[in-house]
Formats: sequence, structure tokens, C-alpha cells
Amino acid sequence: MREHIDDPMAEAVIRWRTAEQGGRRSGPPTAPVYMATAVFTPGDAHISVLIEQLDVREDGSRTCKIDFLVRELARPALVPGARMLVMEGPRVVAEADVLVVHAG
Repeated sequence: MREHIDDPMAEAVIRWRTAEQGGRRSGPPTAPVYMATAVFTPGDAHISVLIEQLDVREDGSRTCKIDFLVRELARPALVPGARMLVMEGPRVVAEADVLVVHAG
């Protein structure tokens, strides 16, 4: 298990769905770095995403560092304002809006 994302590709605001909305029954992940699959546009290929929470915002959303196991797959869609769906199997558990993309 990873403890930190040292060189993230981007930062995003993530809104975790409640169990009633089809999200995680246990709530937002508590691991230092959470790994799941993600998709930028329904129908696009699913890619492995790494998420590290930075802080909780007033509205309950979270500012997070994000990175990808295969960066080249994410790079074309990774732009400020892009919407990413975080998945656990076929289920969408969170939505992420990319705030900033880091060079590199």
C-alpha cells in the first residue's frame, strides 16, 4: 500500500456518493492512497487511478492529488475542468472535477 503520491499528475475536487446514491457503504476511503478504476467519459477505457486526500471542503467534497498507473492513458483527457468518474467494479462511487494539471 502506498502512503503518499509524491509526484501527482493533477489535483481534483472529489465528491463521494453516499450509499443511498449507489456509492460506498463505508463512506469515503480511509487509506492514505486509494486505488480504483476511473473513466473520463462513459464509454472510454477504464484506467487505474490513485487518489490521496488533501483536505475536506466546507461542502463535504475533498481536494485530492490524483495520479494514474499508466499515465499515458490518462494524459489526453486530463485537462482542467475534465470530469472523471471513480468506479468500484461497474458502480460509480465518486465524481471528480480536475482543478489543475501538473507539468511532467
